[in-house]
Parts: sequence; C-alpha cells; structure tokens
Amino acid sequence: MSSKLVDHSVPLIRAIVVHPDRGSDNSRHAIDRLEEAVGLARALDLDVRAEEIVRVRSITPATLFGSGKVEELEALVLAAEAEAVVVDDQLTPVQQRNLEKAWDVKVIDRTGLILEIFGRRARTKEGRLQVELARLDYERSRLVRTWTHLERQRGGTGSTGGPGETQIEIDRRLIADKIVKLKGELEEVRRTRGLHRKARKRVPFPAVALVGYTNAGKSTLFNRMTGSEVFAKDLLFATLDTTQRTIKLPQGRPAIIADTVGFISDLPHELVESFRATLEEVGEADLILHVRDIAPPDTEAQRKDVEEVLNQIPTPEGRTRRILEVWNKIDLLDDEAKEAILGQSERLAKEGKAVAVSAWTGEGIETLRDVIAGLIDDDPESVILIPSSRGDVLAWLYENGRVTDRHTEEDGTIRVTVRLHPAALGRFERSYPDILS
Repeated sequence: MSSKLVDHSVPLIRAIVVHPDRGSDNSRHAIDRLEEAVGLARALDLDVRAEEIVRVRSITPATLFGSGKVEELEALVLAAEAEAVVVDDQLTPVQQRNLEKAWDVKVIDRTGLILEIFGRRARTKEGRLQVELARLDYERSRLVRTWTHLERQRGGTGSTGGPGETQIEIDRRLIADKIVKLKGELEEVRRTRGLHRKARKRVPFPAVALVGYTNAGKSTLFNRMTGSEVFAKDLLFATLDTTQRTIKLPQGRPAIIADTVGFISDLPHELVESFRATLEEVGEADLILHVRDIAPPDTEAQRKDVEEVLNQIPTPEGRTRRILEVWNKIDLLDDEAKEAILGQSERLAKEGKAVAVSAWTGEGIETLRDVIAGLIDDDPESVILIPSSRGDVLAWLYENGRVTDRHTEEDGTIRVTVRLHPAALGRFERSYPDILS
C-alpha cells in the first residue's frame, strides 16, 4: 500500500514498514499493529511506500526472519526504492546489523522509531533530558555491533587491541559519563517536582492526571476542560511534556489537572525508566483519568497496554489508586454503537467507573466534571457560621474548599456547609480564629 507524497521542503525518506506477526499479539490483530506502526513511521515524516505483515513461526537469531523471507523483503525494498525499513519489533543489535547488510538500507526497530519520535517532540528541558537518557541507554547496548565502520579499523594481534577497539572503549566511556550526568540532572528535576507537589498539598488542591494510549484524545480533553490551547493533533505522541492547569469543578472546588505523555504497546523499557520523573505525577495523583479512544476495534487491547504501564508506576504508601475511565470519541461511533456505549456508561458513571464523552464536541463533559468531583470529594464536612459583613471569609471558603450548602439565617448570619481538606481547615483556623471562636 503506497502513501501519498507530502510537500516538504526537505525530501522525505522512502520507507517500508514490516510487522512480524508472531501469532501472540496480546489479542490485537496483526493488521491493527501494522497500521499503528505505519502511523509511527509517518509521525517521523517517513514516506511509507509499502507495508507488509510477515508471519514468523520461529525466530532466526541472526535476522529474526528466515532467509527466504529476508530475500522476499529485499525484493520489496528494491521495488519500493526504499531507503529505510521499519521493523515493528525489538531487534537485537546483531539482527539490526545483519538486516542492514542484507537489504543495504537503514533498519529501524520499534524502540528506535519511538525514541526518534520522542526526540523530535520533546520541548521542555525535562522532556529533552528524558529522551536523551533513553536514547543513550538504547545506543549503549548496540555500540559494538552496529558501528561497522569501527570493525574495519581494527588492526591489533594477540591481546593487543587495535585503534578500533580503543575507539569503542572511548565511546562507551563517553556514553556512560553522559548517562551519569543526565541522571543527575533528572534527579534534580524529580526533587523540584517533589517540592512542587508538597506546595500543592499545602494549598491544597486535588490532583487529576490524564493517561491513555497515544492519540486517545487526552490533549483535546485537557483543552476542553481547562480552556487551554495545548497542542492537540490526530498524531501519535503529539504530547510529550506534562502540562498542568487548574480547573473548577461543580460548586466551585478547584483541582489541578495534568496532561501526560501517551502510552503505547511494548513501550520501550528505556522510556519507562527515563520518564519516571514525569510518570511520578501519575502515581501521586488523587484521581487518574484513563482516556480511551472507544471507537477502534482494538480499544480493549489498548486498555490493557495502558494498564500494564500503570502497573509499573508506584503508588505512595497508604494510598489506594483511583481510576476513572473516560470513553472518548463517541462522536465517531454509529448510532447503534453510540446508544449502547451511552447506556453502559450511564450505569458505570453512577459507580464512578466510566463516563462516555466527546472531547471534540463537548458531549458528556459536564457529567464527567460531576463524577470527578464526587470521586475526589472525600474531605470531611464542616459547618461554619459567617457574619453577613465577612464576605472575605465566604470567598476564601469557595476558593479553597467545596461549599455543599449555604443558608442565610434570620439575623443575616450565613450558615455554610463546606468540605475542606484537613490542611486547608488548619489554614482557615489560623487565618480566621475569630470566626471559629
């Protein structure tokens, strides 16, 4: 299947995409995995000239594919005039090198492809640090076997290494030094994030984190709920850098909502480790919104992939992780499917388990706000009597808590029932001792 050429000032690299079907794609059909790999390649601005599913019954250690299939794919490379081949699997360094020799083109595996996309999309200093750390970790394991130009430089005999071997050791040490430096910088980022979280707890506003499979619509939902203009596009990994905003929930209570990096099946372990500073925001959240694209046939497989990543993120001791599924893109469903999804979500919304929405049209967003408020609103209630002249006290309560009832007595005193986090209640007692006396 050929893709249309795109008008770029720089010519696109011609590529073919190959998905090795091992027959155990975690319930996801091979065609869905192939389409996702093509989407990743196009996200990297590759001109996909052909795409192929290759059945792999047994792994060939040297090339992944059998010799006959390697020859068939070579013919496809020539026919497509490809300059690169994307293999939608994790290749060993020796497999990558041997395939490049066999096809005489650049070979990119799934991990390398995702790392390259992340490298282009990261905008903040933290994002760039995390991507660079993941890239170096990936390259370190491939240094000896993939840098073939160094092999030609080897010239020593016996136990004496030639200049090529010496260069490899130098490069290894340089990468190791860079990794140590980057980890130190990321540790500082993590420390700063921890300070920010402590500051938010003093406010305190509940924290809500958006997670989901890449391109599930997290950023569109974030924009809809906050009125922001975070970059949102029908593109894999459109968002890499965490963005936070304050939103108002029903009855005026504020919350902090964070848009995070998208997950994907077989997310490279280098990225999971490197993005730990960002993913900690998810682990610390009072509520996780798992945004799902409910329209595609593999939505259940995507859900499992996200849950696998979430299971790798630690939760603070003593806290129970609360997750609300947000079934997004109901506007893409046909009438019958939409009716079934809405009926199911209506029941689950009452239990605080799932809400169906369209972040694009706004349908279901108010219901989502109500359910979020109910799930994070577990602070104790206090009844406070406020003189009619103390509008400042009333304003403070609306800004820092959730007013659930308000009644004016005959003498003008305002009786307010409000939910306040214990830390906020302590601040109120210190700021307005005369009100509670």
